[in-house]
Amino acid sequence: MDDEEIIREIALEILSHLGYEVEVCGDGKSALALYREALNWGKRYDAVIMDLTIQGGMGGKETMKELLSIDPTVKGIVSSGYNNDPILAHFREYGFSGMVSKPYTVRELQETLQKLV
Repeated sequence: MDDEEIIREIALEILSHLGYEVEVCGDGKSALALYREALNWGKRYDAVIMDLTIQGGMGGKETMKELLSIDPTVKGIVSSGYNNDPILAHFREYGFSGMVSKPYTVRELQETLQKLV
């Protein structure tokens, strides 16, 4: 989940290259809808990567809170270019399982995902 289309496209390419099935969206409401739909079909996402700040929409912090109410076992990864945000330093306190700072490398993303899935 990222409000920047280029970030979504790059993440899609990286994750697909790493062998993951990927769905992308631009805000928290869309992420919640995709997650609910997957659960309705009896599927689970291995992880949900969310940008912390979404211009004009629901960001990662709020989305993670909602996802946890839907599925307490969800594995959320927070992502942000604002590296001084206290949520990044204390991501577990906000329900996230992992964190990647933007711009992230393929290796950083892969290592973060491997720790969770």
